[in-house]
Amino acid sequence: MNIEANMEDILLRTMPSAAKLIRENSLNINEIIGTGKEGRITKGDVLLYLKDKNLIVENNLNRQEKKISTDRKDNIMDIIVPTLGESIVEATVSKWLRKEGDYVEIDEPIVELETDKVTLEVPASMEGLIEKIDISEGETVEVGQVLGSIKKADKKPSPVEKKETQTKEISEKTPNEIKEVSIVNTNVSNKNNVNFKEEERVPMSRLRKAIAKRLKDAQNNAAMLTTYNEVDMTEVMKIRTNFQPMFEKKHSVKLGFMSFFVKAVIESLREFPAVNAEINNDEIVYKNYYNIGVAVGTTEGLVVPVLKNAENMSFPEIEKNIVNFGSKARDGSLTISDMSDGTFTISNGGIYGSLMSSPILNPPQSGILGMHKIQKRPVAIGDNIELRPMMYLALSYDHRIIDGREAVSFLVRVKENIENPQRILIGV
Repeated sequence: MNIEANMEDILLRTMPSAAKLIRENSLNINEIIGTGKEGRITKGDVLLYLKDKNLIVENNLNRQEKKISTDRKDNIMDIIVPTLGESIVEATVSKWLRKEGDYVEIDEPIVELETDKVTLEVPASMEGLIEKIDISEGETVEVGQVLGSIKKADKKPSPVEKKETQTKEISEKTPNEIKEVSIVNTNVSNKNNVNFKEEERVPMSRLRKAIAKRLKDAQNNAAMLTTYNEVDMTEVMKIRTNFQPMFEKKHSVKLGFMSFFVKAVIESLREFPAVNAEINNDEIVYKNYYNIGVAVGTTEGLVVPVLKNAENMSFPEIEKNIVNFGSKARDGSLTISDMSDGTFTISNGGIYGSLMSSPILNPPQSGILGMHKIQKRPVAIGDNIELRPMMYLALSYDHRIIDGREAVSFLVRVKENIENPQRILIGV
């Protein structure tokens, strides 16, 4: 009875490949921490547990990780889910770039996998034909899982062979399958004549679900508060106007506003280190380095690549890195490393026309600066009223470790650094 109950518990709480490892090694499931969906235990969790406990049995590990040599011939190779990055053990098959029977070159991308952070392509490990696809689009897979197989071939199939293969595939379809493909529901309405044909339901991508979870966690866990100020952009705009041609000619990149704000933020973080810190259990971790995240919007969702050790970067280096991140974000080639280890984030909603907003923290960071649209407004300069290019700034912060005095003073220092860029150059 106990054995049966234990087996039922294993099946409910684990992924199939993890359950097999647990049974083979006679492990206590209650000692393993699950990181999968709804806390389920994944294969990666079990392997990590075995490694920590020094319980890995060489034969079992080889049997799990090296299926190719035992189940495959030399001319057939499995398509395996690669290592996805630190702490990531699951992915979703978002798109097959090649179908069964297609010829692929070595290192040619054949399938896209979507994780909580990035989309990555799995390349072909040898040239040949896609023999079989085992996992459909939309299914969840684990590190080391078999996605399909490639059969070695030295040449592409001729157009005649390809046509014969396609004809065979069509002929093998049943009449019901062909009919199912051809039928399109063009008008769905209920008895009240309410037409739903404009309504569309699509599953959330893994990245979108991860973004939703992280944003909601930030609201639930942090004592989040936002303070506001406005900054006169006159001096920065003068510098850009005067030096843009020379800067672009010498460095092959435009001088943007973001590099000024990165520099201004770093100088302010040096003065108020709590804004660059984070909470870890019952401790406050102060970071004596400055990895500045730059929020980038994509069609798939918001991503935050990180300028590592930005305090050591020059203006041209910052601008070049930001341009590179933007390109990688658009073509989906950002890596886990590009988006990890950030200590503070800057988000520029102004590029979309936002006049003012309250940015949400990017956990586990404790601060995020929101930039906004530059707009000419009447401002009192001495005893005169002048039109000045003004920008609203917003600092959202975790009130658990950052006091209001520190947050307001930090934002004022950013404002002063932007309004007087000379301060950045001489470090005052």
